[in-house]
Amino acid sequence: MPLDPALADRLLAAVDAGFDRQMALTADLVRFASTRGREHACQDFVLSQMKARGWATERFAMEPAALARHPGGSPVTADHSDAPIVVGIHRPRAETGRTLILQSHVDVVPAGPRELWSRDPFAPHMEGDWFYGRGGADMKAGHAAMFAVFDALASLGLQPAATVTVQSVVEEESTGNGALQCHLRGYKADAVLIPEPEDEKIIRANTGVVWFRVEVAGLPVHVSHAGSGQNAIEATQGVIRALRELEARWNAKKGEFRHFEDVDHPINLNIGMIEGGDWASSVPAWCAIDCRIAIYPGERAETMMRAVEEAVLGAARADRFLANSPPRVTFTGFTTEGYTLEPGSEAEAVLARAHERATGAKLQDLVTPGYLDTRVYALYDKIPALCYGPISENIHGFDERFSIASMRRVTRAMALFVAEWCGTEPVQP
Repeated sequence: MPLDPALADRLLAAVDAGFDRQMALTADLVRFASTRGREHACQDFVLSQMKARGWATERFAMEPAALARHPGGSPVTADHSDAPIVVGIHRPRAETGRTLILQSHVDVVPAGPRELWSRDPFAPHMEGDWFYGRGGADMKAGHAAMFAVFDALASLGLQPAATVTVQSVVEEESTGNGALQCHLRGYKADAVLIPEPEDEKIIRANTGVVWFRVEVAGLPVHVSHAGSGQNAIEATQGVIRALRELEARWNAKKGEFRHFEDVDHPINLNIGMIEGGDWASSVPAWCAIDCRIAIYPGERAETMMRAVEEAVLGAARADRFLANSPPRVTFTGFTTEGYTLEPGSEAEAVLARAHERATGAKLQDLVTPGYLDTRVYALYDKIPALCYGPISENIHGFDERFSIASMRRVTRAMALFVAEWCGTEPVQP
C-alpha cells in the first residue's frame, strides 16, 4: 500500500531539517583515510554511531576458509584488509513490515598524488552544490544517509516496523568479500538497498570483475651486452597486447548479453600497476603488471580466468625467450560474477514511488560495467537487490565529488522507501 501522503510530507520535511547534520556526519566519515587495510578507526566510529541510536551491534572478522569455500569468494591474500565488519540491527516492537538490509562500504581507493588535488583529499569541503573528498561519493555520503533515514523517522517519533540490518563493510573496492561475509554470517532480509552513487538511477545490470597479476621473467646482463639478454619490461608489452586482443574479443560479443547491447565498451581491461627491474644499467630480470578486467552477467569468473591464462600463454609462445620461461599468472582480488536485477519486484516499485515523490521524476535504470556488492544478494539470497544513489563525478579520480542537492533528493527517497517497505510504528519508549 502506498505511503500515506501526510506522513510522506512530514518525513520529507524531517529529512530536510536534519540535512545539515547529515552532511556533517558525511564529513566526519570522509576525514578517515580508510584505504584498504586502514579502515579500523572508521569502523570504530561507525560502531559508535550505531550504538548511539540504540541498535544491537556486532563486530566480526573475515573468515578466509569460509570465503574460499563459497563460489562467490575472492582470494584472501596478504593485501586483504583485516579490518572488522560492523553491523547494527534495528528491531521493531512488532514485526509487521518487510525486512531490509541497508549496506555501505567504508574502504576507499588511494588518493594518488596530493598535488593533483585542489585540496587535501581527506579534508572534506563544500563548494557550491559540490561536496569534495576522497570516498565522499564512493560511498560515505550513502553511508551517512542510512543513519539520516532513521534520524528523520525518529524526529517524528517513528521507527521502522520491521527488522533493518545496517551493514558497514570493507573490501568492496578489491574483493567483494565484506558483503559476502555478511551473507555467510547469516544476515537475511526481504530486500537490500545499497546507496552507491548512481546518478539517481537504479542499477539494472552490472558486470563481474577479475583481478590478476602477470609476472614476466627476463635474463639480466650488463646493458653493454643488451642483445644477449631478455628485457622483461619490453617482453611485458607483448603480454599487454594479447590482453587487449582478449578485451576486444569480449567486447565484440556484447550483443549476446541482455542490457549490454548498447553499452559502448562494457568489458574494460585496466593495466593498473606495473613494476620491474632494479638498475638502469642492467637489462631488467623481472616485470609485473596488476590488472583488472570485467565479465558479463551470467559468465563465471573462472571462464575469464582461463581466458586470461590462455592469452598470456599465447603471447609467451610468440616470444623466443618467454616460450621457454612462460609468465606466471595469479589471481589477486576480485573473482566475482555480475548480476541482473529483473524488473517487476515490489521492492523496485516501492523505490520508484519514493523516487518520484522525492524528485518529481520517474525512476530510470542504468547498466554499469563495474562491480557492486548487490551481486551477493541478487545471486545468493535471490532477493531484490537495489543499488541507487546520488549524482557524482571523479570517483576513483582527483577531486572526487557528489552533488549535495542530489544527495538530499536521494535521502528523501530512501526515507520514503524505508517507511513504505518496512512500515512504521511509534519509537519504543
